[in-house]
Order: sequence, then C-alpha cells, then structure tokens
Amino acid sequence: MVSREHKRPATLLHEKFQLLRSITNSHAMNKTSIIFDASKYIEELKQKVERLNQDIATTAQNSTPQTLSPLVTVETLEKGFLVNVFSETSCPGLLVSILEAFEELGLSVLEARVSCTDQFQLEAVGGENEEQVESMDAQVVKQAVLEAIKNWSESNINQ
Repeated sequence: MVSREHKRPATLLHEKFQLLRSITNSHAMNKTSIIFDASKYIEELKQKVERLNQDIATTAQNSTPQTLSPLVTVETLEKGFLVNVFSETSCPGLLVSILEAFEELGLSVLEARVSCTDQFQLEAVGGENEEQVESMDAQVVKQAVLEAIKNWSESNINQ
C-alpha cells in the first residue's frame, strides 16, 4: 500500500515531464535537460511575443492615416455627379475642404446631406457647367475629393 502511494505521484510527475518534453519539442531524457529545454523554449516564446508586439506597433503607426481615410465613391448622373464620402470618425473641417474641391472643379452643390457628429458622412449631388460636361468624368471628381481629404488630413496631422 505504501508503495502505491509513492508510485502514483512519481508516475504523475513522470507524465508531466513527458508532457513538458512534448510541448517544448525536447529530445532530452533526464529531468534537468527537459527543464533546461523548457526554459529555452519559454525564452524563445518571449522573443517571438516581443517581435510580434513590435510588428503590431509598427503596423498601427503605418496604418493610422489609412484608417482615418474616408471612403469615397463617385457616380456619374445625367448632369453631374453623386459624391459619397464616409468615415467612421468625426472629421472637423473636412466638409469645407471637400466643398473647396467642388468649387475648384467648377461643380455646384445642387443637393447635399451631411452628418458630422460621431462619424462623417456626406452625400452630395454636384452639377457642372454645360461646356464641362464632356471634359469631366467621375474619376476626375473622385481624385479631386481624395486630394482634398489628403490635404485636410496632412493639415490636421501638422497641427
């Protein structure tokens, strides 16, 4: 009976060492070597975590301007364009920049809906002069709006 009590914890300990050996991909046979391999494995994992945290920080720094960039779509209408701009965040001053881009293109805002509270959303119908109808397409309008957003974004970063 005494031997069963002592054998059981020893067997459990042996099983735990075998489990540790398999987790750490250790080929060691004695307990000291298994523990040494496990400590090396833990250090490698710590280094991997540190590298991943650095990669995440770098990615977050590089993607911050992109995540702030609003989504822009432009559709051609019979006489003008339907412009939609959407951002998950509020963008103070962005509306003014977009309207200035409209003005530079010679577009008049015929109808617009804007929300600037928790997020930024603009839906505008811009009309153009008759002589500009053939010369301007949706891509030109989209590029102008994207340029206005880029300039607005850069001016906000510099402040």
